[in-house]
Formats: sequence, structure tokens, C-alpha cells
Amino acid sequence: MTSKRNIPTRRFIKPTFNFLIEKKRDGGEFSQEEIRYIIDSTLDGEMPRHQLAALAMAIYFSGMSAQETADLTEEMMLSGEVIDLSHIAKPKIDKYSTGGVGDKTSLVLVPLAMASGVVVPLMCGVEHDYIISTLDKLAAVPGFKSHQTNEHFVAQLARIGGAIVAQTENLAPADAKFYELRKDTGTIPSLPLITGSVLSKKLAEGSEGLVIDVKWGNGSFIKDLEQAKQLARSMTRVGRSMKRRCVALVTDMNQPLGDTVGTALEVKEAIQLLNGQGPEDMKELVLKLGMEIVRLAGVAGSTLSAKQTVQRHLSDGSALEKFKDLVRAQGGDVSFIEHPEKFPPARHIRKLPAPKRGYVHTINAAMIARGVHILGVGKTNAHDKIDHSVGVSEIKKVGTQVIQGEPLMMIHYNDEAKLEQALEYFKNAYRLAPKRPTPPPLIVERVA
Repeated sequence: MTSKRNIPTRRFIKPTFNFLIEKKRDGGEFSQEEIRYIIDSTLDGEMPRHQLAALAMAIYFSGMSAQETADLTEEMMLSGEVIDLSHIAKPKIDKYSTGGVGDKTSLVLVPLAMASGVVVPLMCGVEHDYIISTLDKLAAVPGFKSHQTNEHFVAQLARIGGAIVAQTENLAPADAKFYELRKDTGTIPSLPLITGSVLSKKLAEGSEGLVIDVKWGNGSFIKDLEQAKQLARSMTRVGRSMKRRCVALVTDMNQPLGDTVGTALEVKEAIQLLNGQGPEDMKELVLKLGMEIVRLAGVAGSTLSAKQTVQRHLSDGSALEKFKDLVRAQGGDVSFIEHPEKFPPARHIRKLPAPKRGYVHTINAAMIARGVHILGVGKTNAHDKIDHSVGVSEIKKVGTQVIQGEPLMMIHYNDEAKLEQALEYFKNAYRLAPKRPTPPPLIVERVA
């Protein structure tokens, strides 16, 4: 399971760190040996943090070529263990999202792909500040364990065909160091660093292909549509250069996905989707991403066949059964999946009334997410516990007509003081207008 780096065939003379910083600052291109040296120096602490910060900032402003990005991805992947899944005969396809408010598609897509005969090795890393992680949502299921060794991870994949676990520290450890630095230096949006970060971890998991959901808008850390398209192209290009099948969808995140934002509330919505029900935008995204997974895996040859495969497994209950298999395998209480009403509700539910008559013109998804965090989903320190009962539901979407006093959403809460703080975000998240706007398309572009 442990990887070995390629040994350079010619003697490499180590440059100074100043030289590397100045080279990238001035638009120069790093060789693979230089990138390997940067990664090694980061891992062993040889490069001082202030110089590493300067290097990250130089990369942010000067960018990296396609070859540099591919070399960075490979070297970060090889900085730790690389899981070997070659003994599992079924196709191994992973899914990645840049993160979105109300996005519970992984909870549906993993069991859906499992039901279709695809193995899904999903490891989850750290989400950006206001995004509720898939693992935090699954933690609402009593007993669910997200932390596993790589050996247990591989064994579960071989046994049931899927897993949703926390990324282990020995996978792409160089990326973990870079990510912390990027948070401190404001270089999170760097496209080559995002590409290297995501793909190094995903390819280290042993997947043969990857379906990527690149989100753009006010509920994503990618605010610009063109930047989202560039990231999708960067990821698919690097994935192909590393001999992995790869496809990306650029999707809208200018309003929450689905009808709920929270943990238990989102799990319950995912169960609805696995029963062939649920909100239309989530159905559309699950269908499109699911079709890409089964086509990339070779399970379905045509678009029509892929669509029929996905729809069949959602309607016949087989995807729901696979979700129960996954929850059971990771110690969760399956009775909560069979009877979602068992999830403890919040003590209070209050509507957010529309201040006037009109149409929902815009929604700031990030503000809704921040309000939900204040209610009790967010953590201010490692010892805080998530309140799985709180959140919002019945979210009115862009283009919906409302009358004065009609609820724009329902707020589930337990603490009045927290509600008062959260209300400021919820109220400011909505903009109403007298004319009906044209809702943005959910799927903006496909990059393959």
C-alpha cells in the first residue's frame, strides 16, 4: 500500500528557497525535480513557513502550467500512502464536490453507484468554513463511525462496494500542510493548488476515475463562473494526464440545494431522494451526476442507458438498501434510515415571513449556511458538539412568488438567543422583487 517516488535519472542540484520563490514570482516554470524538492522540504520542515507562505502567494498570482500542476498533484499524492484497489474487480469511481450549501448528493450518489455495480471509495477532507461536511451529516445517525484505518476502508469496499470515511493522515500528508498554509495566506482559491489538493487525495484513494461537481456562486468559495469553468478544465486535464477517467460538471450554487440545510434534516431529505422523491433540483443533480458515474464506470454505454440505470435504482429501492448496508457497516443505527421520524426534532419551529409581496429574486446561500451554523451546527472549537436537530427547511427558491407573511423558510431551533443572531443572516439572505426573475440553470457546463 505504500508508494515509492520516482528517482530522478540525473543529478539534481538543490536550489535555494529564495531562488524558487523568485522564479515563480517572475512567471517561471518549475521542473518536476524542483516540485519534488518543494514537497519534500515541506514535509520535513526544511523550508521555513514564511518562505513557504511567500511561495504559495507567488503561485497564487503567477499560476502554474498544466505540466507543473500535474507534477504537483503526483508529488503530493506520492508524499504518503497510495491505496491499491486492483484486487477489487468492479470499476472504482469516486465523486468530489467543491462544496455547497444544502448539498447532500454524496449521501445519495454513493449508494446509487453501489447499486449500479460501481465501487465508491469516498474519503472526505476538511470543508471550507460554512459548508456542513458529509461526515457531519452522517454523524446525525446514532453510532455512525467515520474514522477507519486504510485496511478497514479497503475491506469494506471489497465487502459491500462503498464507504464514506474521513481522510486518513497518511494519505497525501503534504497536501494537509499546504492546505493549512493556504487558509492562513488567503490562497485557497488558487486553481493549481486546488487541483493538486483534490486530485492528490482522490487518486491516492485508489479510484480509477472521478466525477467532479464544481460549484460556483455566492454559496461557494468560487464566486466567478469563468473561474469555476477553468477549475473544471484543470482537474479533468490533470486527471487524464495521470491516466484516470475524469469528467466535471459546473453547477450553480447561488441558492441552497434542495429544501433543507442542517445535518439530520439533510439526511432525511437524502432518504426521500433514495425513495425516488425529494425536491426537483436535487433530483436533477443526482440524476446527472449519477449518469456520469455509471458511464465513466462502463456500466452504461449510452446516455439513455445511464439515465435508465440511475432512475431504476432510485425507484426500486435498491439504492436505499445499499445506503442501509453502508450505514450498518460503519456502525450506524439502520432503524433511523428505515424510520426517519426517529431523528429527534428541534424543540421549536418558526417561520421566516416574507416582508412583502413579490418574487424571490436572489438568495445568498452562504448567509443561510452561516445562520444555520449559529443555530448549533457550527463548531467554534474542537470540543463543541453539533446540534443535529437544528437547521432550516421548506426553503423558497429563486422565482417563487410569495405574499406578505408567507414563510420563506422554516427555522428549526432550540436556543432563543442563537435564533436572534441567526435571524439577521436569514433575513438578509433573501431579496424580493415585483417581477419574476429567470432562475439560473443548475447545470452550467460539462467538461470531459
